[in-house]
Amino acid sequence: MGFARGGEGPGSAPGSWERGKGPGGSPDAVGGGFGRQPAPWDPPPAEPSAPASFPPGPTPPGFHAESLRGRTPKESPDAAVSTTMSADVPPRPSVAPRPTAPPDPAPPGAAAPVDAVPDRPAPPPPEPVLTVPHEPPPVDYVGSGPPTYDAEPTALPPADPDDLDGLVADTVLDGARYGTSTLRAASVRGDSARFRGEPRRDSLLTARFGAGEHALVLVAMATGARATPGAHRAAAEACHWIGRAVGRSHVRLAEDIRAARRGDLKSGLHRLTDRSLGKLRASAAEQGIEPEEYTAGLRCLLLAADPECRTRVFFGVGAGGLFRLRDGEWQDIEPRVAETTGEAVVGFGSLPHETPEGDRLTMDLGITTPPSPYEPAPEPPREPFRFRASVARPGDTLLLCTGGLAEPLRGEPQFCEHLTERWSAGEPPGLAAFLADTQVRVKGYADDRTVAAVWEA
Repeated sequence: MGFARGGEGPGSAPGSWERGKGPGGSPDAVGGGFGRQPAPWDPPPAEPSAPASFPPGPTPPGFHAESLRGRTPKESPDAAVSTTMSADVPPRPSVAPRPTAPPDPAPPGAAAPVDAVPDRPAPPPPEPVLTVPHEPPPVDYVGSGPPTYDAEPTALPPADPDDLDGLVADTVLDGARYGTSTLRAASVRGDSARFRGEPRRDSLLTARFGAGEHALVLVAMATGARATPGAHRAAAEACHWIGRAVGRSHVRLAEDIRAARRGDLKSGLHRLTDRSLGKLRASAAEQGIEPEEYTAGLRCLLLAADPECRTRVFFGVGAGGLFRLRDGEWQDIEPRVAETTGEAVVGFGSLPHETPEGDRLTMDLGITTPPSPYEPAPEPPREPFRFRASVARPGDTLLLCTGGLAEPLRGEPQFCEHLTERWSAGEPPGLAAFLADTQVRVKGYADDRTVAAVWEA
């Protein structure tokens, strides 16, 4: 049987086709050998260039998307299967490509689908917005107008190269917490002294004697005489002398405070104060200066470290103030010294036999007081001794200060309102906040300020 080359036309025999060619000269889709004309029932041949894709659904076990990445259509499993399948088996129908939207997250442990895209990193969560409580802005001054002098120091005191120990810092700040009380103390040079380059005349001493619940805390503050060259030295010596005297007697003093022996405390502290001021006068005599030029006002506060003891003892001489902030109101509890004129009539009741605090009074019967071995003659007249023992309540704030702060507290209502707002929150302020509160300036008051405050838990 012969073969015709290039036979064409509808009358041509099937065998007249060229070997290995299908209709139109294209290679046979099934394989090598003689081609035949596709029957009407045969499915259309699959295009080898179009890769197969699975419909959406669960991935067959053991099938991984990584096995298809980077392969050509000839290397895909569908292409291999299509070359070995018989012509009678229809190929898988092609499926339209899925949209490019990100796939749903697969459950833990499940394999990713064939057309899955790599998971994009989740955006970081938004940072939390911190809400800071609103605090009132710092106050530089209160009153009718700004003070005369600048707020910050402008000149330093003169220094002696052979006596550098006599230099006084512009500001002293201290604090502690014992038992149920929190202590804050500060001493600041006044605006006028800062402007003129004069040393701070106020002196501050905070000391603890003893340990544990038997400890005793002393706060001593002194103010030297105005317009005297050694005022700051006299104030410092007054604090040191009273500190030594209290420290040597702290055991007995702590016992008296816990037992509330007011009479013993008053008489004992009076002797210690006289002794300390007597040494100060003796120092003036050694220097060859008048006692009035080398003196100081002295004010002290004693606090027991025992949390069961809430008795607070104040004593001293000289100008200043003792205040108490209770239930949002300031109370001036400075001990008053009675001023009497004329002669007292014995038995007529002109003088009480005891003070409101329970301290018994004695009468002058004309008996000469013997001279004290610790000080020279009592002339010139000394200021009266002041004493007060009070029981603190939870929430109280006790304030002891020199005249530089006592005068604006008594004379400027806005200053009182400012400290009331700042110190009525319940929690005591920190050292920096306490210093900022106490040095708020008031026009007309430019002296040194020394203050100690005690917050009761």
